[in-house]
Amino acid sequence: MFDFSTIRAAGALAATAAVLAAPVGATELRFAHWVPPQHTLTASTIEPLQAAVADAGVEILVYPGGELGAGPLEQYVRAVTGTADIVWGLQGYTSTQFPRTMISELPGAQPEGMSGYDMIWNAYDAGLLADEFPGTVPLALWLSEPNVFIMRDHDIRTPADLAGLKIRVSGSAAGATIEALGATPVQMPAGEIYNALQTGLIDGVVTGASAIGDFRLDEVANSYTYGADLGHISFYVVMNQGAYDGLSDEERAALDAIAGRELSRSAEEGWLARAESVTEAIQATGDNTVIFLTDEEAAAFDEITFPVRDQVISGIDGGEDVLATMQGE
Repeated sequence: MFDFSTIRAAGALAATAAVLAAPVGATELRFAHWVPPQHTLTASTIEPLQAAVADAGVEILVYPGGELGAGPLEQYVRAVTGTADIVWGLQGYTSTQFPRTMISELPGAQPEGMSGYDMIWNAYDAGLLADEFPGTVPLALWLSEPNVFIMRDHDIRTPADLAGLKIRVSGSAAGATIEALGATPVQMPAGEIYNALQTGLIDGVVTGASAIGDFRLDEVANSYTYGADLGHISFYVVMNQGAYDGLSDEERAALDAIAGRELSRSAEEGWLARAESVTEAIQATGDNTVIFLTDEEAAAFDEITFPVRDQVISGIDGGEDVLATMQGE
């Protein structure tokens, strides 16, 4: 975990240094992430970004699988310090830096018919989230598909089925939800889930269905539950402020044309499409238990998780205003 004030100070220094040191005519930008190239991130987010700036003479070089530094928890710091120009990451991995953004992850936060990226950008454009992204320019902010239960040898139909189980979560929002349901939350990066499930270190996972395919979890899990409102996972693509400021007017205009809601929409729709295809695949195998809760069954979870949402928001300065702005009120 990183101290927020340290990140802020490092961001200011790195941004100034990058502007002063940027070579004239530099058009190569380094995009770092920690997942394999075949992950949903590539087609949904990286390739549209590359195509959007290519005609302006900007080449985005991609460094997958932690090539510019191992450890997904350090992604934001890599952008701030200039180790990479652009990075992808999860707010939940450093939850204390993004308390307001992570309101979007909570059960019951996303209104029916509203996209996750619109929620986050509503708050960002209103100036309510800017302090959570020091030293960078957000290029995309979005939510995953709804979280589901991904289990090994445990079928989840009621909150009581979770009693005493160890469930992996990606961040504090999901952690509070799982704890309220009577299970023990275990936070770890997505790349560690496979081995943890296989060895019994955890009993299951709360994350989006796309992760089942992206991290081959279908090889170690055998029961999946859909329909409980377990919230979502938030993601970011951010760019070093100095690298952004060092672009020419033409280069920056090309980047600005896709940055924000457009790139976020592409990313979120990619996650949703991947989740749908993965769900169809695990149903087709015939050797999995795939549970779709009825409205009545889902309501039993809501009775427990929605109060968690309200409790978490009440502990965040201005949290109620952030949620209202996210929801377009």
